Amino acid sequence: MRKKVVSVIGGRTCSVEVEQIAQNLGKKLAKVADILVCGGLSGTMETTCQGFKAGGGLIIGIIPSYDKNEANPYLDIVIPTGLGLARNVLVVKSADVVIALPGEAGTLSEIAYALQFGIPIISLNSWDIPGVIKVGTVDEAVEKARQILNEVKS
Repeated sequence: MRKKVVSVIGGRTCSVEVEQIAQNLGKKLAKVADILVCGGLSGTMETTCQGFKAGGGLIIGIIPSYDKNEANPYLDIVIPTGLGLARNVLVVKSADVVIALPGEAGTLSEIAYALQFGIPIISLNSWDIPGVIKVGTVDEAVEKARQILNEVKS
């Protein structure tokens, strides 16, 4: 049976409030997804990983450099690409569903890739763009992700 994969995207720096949201999101996502994929660095990526790890999930970080030491400590698997921001395509294409937290241009590029590839994308207090599923709470994001993941073929 194929594993259910969620990617969480967002800023490499964030407020304490967004960190708390990301950690809560990660913990709750571990109950509906088998694998979390992210950009593997700090900020929303790290705090989401921290929550997902607490929930018992497997985490893959696709980092922009060749240096595994740049990865956050919660990753189970580090994929050093040396691709810089181009690694955003891999983060998105690895997922059955993508959840966007607040971020800047890098997050926006990942949202655009998800839309181009037809991968469902949920925005939790992030960019409001046509085609993106807008939610206001962690619970709404997790429930919508659960629904989408349940539609994924094994």
